Amino acid sequence: MESISVFDMLKIGVGPSSSHTLGPWRAVQRWLRELAEAVDLRAVERVEIALYGSLALTGHGHATDVAVCLALLGYDPETIPVEQIPTLMDTLRTEQQIVLPSGTALAFNPATDIVFHKDIRLPFHANGMTCRAQIGETWQESTYFSVGGGFVLKEGETLGGDQRTLRYACHVPADVAAHCTREGLRIAEMVGANEQAWRSPEQIRTDMLGVWEVMKQSIYRGCHRDGMLPGGLNVKRRAHGLNLKLLGEPAYDDADGWITAIRARRHRFSDVLKWVSCFALAVNEENASLGRVVTAPTNGASGVIPAVLMYYICFSETRVTDNAIVDFLMVAGEIGSLFKKGATISAAMGGCQAEIGVSSSMAAAALTEALGGSVDQALMAAEIAMEHHLGLTCDPVRGLVQIPCIERNTMGAIKAIHAAELAVESDPHAAKVTLDEVIQTMFKTALDMKDEYKETSQGGLAVNISVRIPEC
Repeated sequence: MESISVFDMLKIGVGPSSSHTLGPWRAVQRWLRELAEAVDLRAVERVEIALYGSLALTGHGHATDVAVCLALLGYDPETIPVEQIPTLMDTLRTEQQIVLPSGTALAFNPATDIVFHKDIRLPFHANGMTCRAQIGETWQESTYFSVGGGFVLKEGETLGGDQRTLRYACHVPADVAAHCTREGLRIAEMVGANEQAWRSPEQIRTDMLGVWEVMKQSIYRGCHRDGMLPGGLNVKRRAHGLNLKLLGEPAYDDADGWITAIRARRHRFSDVLKWVSCFALAVNEENASLGRVVTAPTNGASGVIPAVLMYYICFSETRVTDNAIVDFLMVAGEIGSLFKKGATISAAMGGCQAEIGVSSSMAAAALTEALGGSVDQALMAAEIAMEHHLGLTCDPVRGLVQIPCIERNTMGAIKAIHAAELAVESDPHAAKVTLDEVIQTMFKTALDMKDEYKETSQGGLAVNISVRIPEC
């Protein structure tokens, strides 16, 4: 089975969707690299991108066309100045030209050279796309699938590409429990040992704190930006107003100063709940605005883990160290990898249970270990969180990651905290359901779920509410 790094589960990217934005972006980048190896790019006369299934049905709402264009323009989701995206797209629509890595300039009109096949679903996965290049009278083409969380497979490939040997290989939750019990390890310690198959201990810490920095800044930006979200639903940003209501006018200069200001206040229980919702709203409002976020494990669920980690940082009795933050994210990433191996993290395949449900499960386990819970209690918390998301459909109105996606992140974060608190006070050996069983159940539920409830915007709230209502 595939070896998955926690950094594969916590990717830095651009919103609004890991499956529909980040995945297609990475697919086009990969195609350009492979095309350059196969042909002389100077001979290419035209390129065309065809989107199928869920990618086509909700592609405009999820900015799939924007991601494709930015990839063709040579930008990377980790480094692109996100504030320049609107200008870059306006320029492309006006000039209708891209420049290939060879320096070859080509005419490219996003309105006609990106084709949406809404009535065709490719057999392997709901998120399929074909990249084509014309050379003389022939076309060179490759098909890719965005399988969730920014992961991309080429047609004919299967999961399991990375087969490196890990010190503590884990394919199911029982493996985690067995390794940790036998070796006397916490989950974070076990994961740290495995991650050394990819990175040195120093690089692991540096890169994971880099992930946290992106999360922290996405929360901070979201809490300090007002106005309407793009897309036409007239959804008003709410994190900004909630932040002002809870904290008052800014008396700080940056994100760290803001966190210090929050910690300095005495908070009622109701205020703590509001802060958790504020943190989650902030991230997903940034995500909906083509902001930089961390897929955790997806963009649509990117607010849950940062919100729960901020809850831990802001409302713990003792100051949370950088090492504790790294450990939290390591545990979260490991739990996410178990769902990817045993089920799915793609809403196009499994509904929103595969996104919000998985992220809540990840956060619950991480918070449990951070609070001093045992390995078994952490796995129990992950089970509790997912158990109460089973069957959750994906039904974004107009294909936008706004209604009901943004609020679902607040619910997922609260459930994760509750699951952790329950698990810490429980005997996991008395539990009647295991995380292994919940992952299996989630996958079976995904297979049984109708396609209308899997990110196609053809069922649920997407067709049964009036989009004249601005609130989400």
